[in-house]
Amino acid sequence: MSARLDHLVVAARTLDEGRAWLEGRLRVPMQPGGEHPQFGTHNLLLSLGPDAYLEVIAVNPQAPAPGRPRWFALDTPAMQERLSHGPALIHWVAAVPARPVGGDVLALSRGEHRWTLTVPEDGGLPGGGVVPSQIHWETPPPPTRLPDVGVRLAHLQLGTPDPDALRGHLRALAFAGEVEVYEAPQPELRAVLHTPRGPVEL
Repeated sequence: MSARLDHLVVAARTLDEGRAWLEGRLRVPMQPGGEHPQFGTHNLLLSLGPDAYLEVIAVNPQAPAPGRPRWFALDTPAMQERLSHGPALIHWVAAVPARPVGGDVLALSRGEHRWTLTVPEDGGLPGGGVVPSQIHWETPPPPTRLPDVGVRLAHLQLGTPDPDALRGHLRALAFAGEVEVYEAPQPELRAVLHTPRGPVEL
C-alpha cells in the first residue's frame, strides 16, 4: 500500500485567530478538535473529503508547558515571528499503511483518537515543512467523523531548494498523490482548495 495525504497543517498564534482567518477565506465553519497534552496545543478541524482534512493548531494557553519542544516548530522564534503576521500553512502529513519506525515516532492520542506520528526531537519541521510527517491511525481518522462541507484540496505545491531530494523522499514513501514539487530559495507550501464559493489559495 502507498502513502497518501492525511492532512494539511495551518498554524496560528491562537485558535480564535486561526478560525477567523480560515472561515473568512473558506466561508465554511471549522469544527471542534481537541487538546494535545503532550505538546500543550489544541486544534480545530475541517473536512477535505472522506480521506483528508485540514487542521489549524495553536499553543493552548490553558495547558502547562510540555516537557519537550512543541511540534511544528511552534516554540521557535522564527515560527512565532512568522505567525505574528497571521496564520499560515506550514506543513502537511502523509498517512502510511504501517506504523513508522525510528527514534522520532511517538504514540499519541486526543480524545478517542489514537495514532503514531513522526515528530523530530527538537520539534522542528522536516525539510522546513515540505517533507511530510508520517502518521498511522490506530482508530478511524478524523474525516470519518467530520461533516462534509464541500471543500476539497485541488493542488498542493511544495517549493524547496532541493527538489530532487524531496521527490526521492516521496518515492521512498510510495506516495500516491499529486503534489507539485518545484525549486525555491527556501521551503514553502501552497494549497489551492475548491470551496462552494470557488477556489481559495492558502
